[in-house]
Order: sequence, then C-alpha cells, then structure tokens
Amino acid sequence: MTDDVKGDGESVDLEKKAVTEAEPTEAATEAEPTEAVTEAEPTEAATEAEPTPSRGIQWSRVVAFIVLPVIALVLAAGAGYLKWLDNSNRDGSMSVGGAGRPSLAETSVQAARDGTIALLSYAPDTVEQQLGAARELLTGEFRDSYTSLTNDVVIPGAKEKQISAIATVPAAASVSVTGEEAVVLLFVNQTVTMGPDAPTDTASSVRVTLEKDGDRWLISKFDPV
Repeated sequence: MTDDVKGDGESVDLEKKAVTEAEPTEAATEAEPTEAVTEAEPTEAATEAEPTPSRGIQWSRVVAFIVLPVIALVLAAGAGYLKWLDNSNRDGSMSVGGAGRPSLAETSVQAARDGTIALLSYAPDTVEQQLGAARELLTGEFRDSYTSLTNDVVIPGAKEKQISAIATVPAAASVSVTGEEAVVLLFVNQTVTMGPDAPTDTASSVRVTLEKDGDRWLISKFDPV
C-alpha cells in the first residue's frame, strides 16, 4: 500500500511538473497574437499619420492672370477718366479770352506735364544741369525741399552708381483752375536704369499744384496719390 501511495505521489509530481513545463508554452502561445498586434500598430499609426498632400497656391499664376490684368484695367480706367476730365474742363468757361488762345486749364496741364517730366528725368553725366533746370519750374517750399533732395541724394547717387531715369506722362487732366492756382492730376511712368542692370519701370499717379507767376505756371506742390 505504501508503494501505491508512493506511486500515486510520483504520479502527482510528474503531472505537476508536466503542467509547470507546459505553462510557459501556453503563455508564449497566448502572447504571440499580442506581439503581432503590437508590431502591427506602428504600421497603422504610420498609415494614419501620413499627411494628405495639399495643393499650394501658385502665386505666379495669380499674379499673371489676376493681379496684372486688374492693374492694367485700373490704369486704363484712370487714363480714361483723366481724358474725360480734361475734355470737360476744356469745354468749360476757363478761356483766357480770344479765339485760338489756350485756356487756363490747357496751359496749367501742359506746365504740370512738362515740369513732372523734367523733375524725374536725368542721366548720370548731365544730372546737375538737368535737375538744376528743373528747379526753375518750381516755387515756394517745394522748390527748397527739391533742391535739398537733389543736392544731397539724387545727384551724388546718380554719379556714383550711374543711375539714369526717364519719365513720361501718358495721361493728365485739370482738376481745378483759377486765375492764380491750378491743380492737375497726372499718370506718370518712370524707367530707371542703374549701371549695367536691366531697367525697372514704375507707374504712379501725382497731384500737382501750380501757382501763376506772371505768364508762367510754377509747381508749388507735388503729391503722390
């Protein structure tokens, strides 16, 4: 009987040993899906984290197809308005008198046009003579400020860096005119060249105020608008 008990005890021990040895295998077997899921998670996260490609704004196309046509349209409309305004003033009662004589509006517009071109045009070799002559078309405080600007900045810069400028006035119109003062609105184009560099073009509008000095109109104010 003792042998039977002993035999039973050995059987129990062997079963426990078998169970103990089998448990890691079962745990490992159960852990395998977890490892597979764990390995799969970064892939899913990477898939979710992939940024969706976005289409950026092509500013060159915006400028070429929208901005530039709008600017051209505004300039054309402004030039048309100036032409209409000029014709309206010419048809008004601003004549100096006498058939064939120019009206005050016509003479003031011409003086503003010529003066603006002279103020903004020069070459490096003749800049002193050109801008010196332009000063003779000015009066009052504007003459003084223009003289300081040209002597201190424009003339030295033009000589040192070989800067030249050419201004044109494609459109101009009289805004108001009396016997002593006139206001003229102008569209101005200026082409500036610095040494061997390519020319750069700028367009602007200017409100010019003129005062009558004898039989001449002199520029007293020059305000960009």
